[in-house]
Amino acid sequence: MLLDQRRDEILQLIERQGFVSLHELVEKLGASESTVRRDLEYLDGIGQVRRTRGGAAYTGEHITPFEERGTASLPQKQRIGRAVADEIESGDTVLLDGGTTTLEVARCLNGKSLQVVTNSLPIANLLVNQPNIELILIGGYLYPRTGVALGPLAAAALTNLRVHRVVMSCGGITEKGLFNSNTLLVDCERQMLDAADEVWVVADSTKFGRTALAHLCSLSTVTRLFTDRGLEERWRRTLEDAGVPVTIVE
Repeated sequence: MLLDQRRDEILQLIERQGFVSLHELVEKLGASESTVRRDLEYLDGIGQVRRTRGGAAYTGEHITPFEERGTASLPQKQRIGRAVADEIESGDTVLLDGGTTTLEVARCLNGKSLQVVTNSLPIANLLVNQPNIELILIGGYLYPRTGVALGPLAAAALTNLRVHRVVMSCGGITEKGLFNSNTLLVDCERQMLDAADEVWVVADSTKFGRTALAHLCSLSTVTRLFTDRGLEERWRRTLEDAGVPVTIVE
């Protein structure tokens, strides 16, 4: 098992159970005790778990189901979705990452003549009957909590594509860049970054100052960022220093 895959599995086990003993992790993963200890130290260091005597407890950002995430900061996400969709012109080719905010972007694309590429089943279901939209669905392992296709098949399909821009969300943003909670998702999103001329990030203000399991990219990778007026001034300055144009949606 690869390093990131093992740490992802450890995190998901601890999240599901709340606490997992070191002995149980060693047995389930088939890894050595010293290897699992190092993994727990890393996860503790990024704030996702708390090391305890004999194991670890979950303290990080829960990987909640898509339906539950969709209700969080919904008005802000809807306004961001409308603002982004207004900037997308007919005739464009857009890659939409899976996520609740990108779903709001997709809702606002009615009437535009577009090529839309996505790995999100909820977005595909929303756009499949739009007569002016040519829809390309990326296949792969369908992650049950989000309805997003991930894994080697999705990544391989993306290597053969080129789009004008990708619109993506994330689990957290810090000075170090963008983060997400699933390493398979991040692997796929990195292929999306490579496939696009422009990278537009949609993130409500609650995402700032959060980290997650896997680092996606630096701030300098972002071509443009859309967020809401709840963004703190210090994060505005951080983005400005990184050369990231920010659109604050009222």
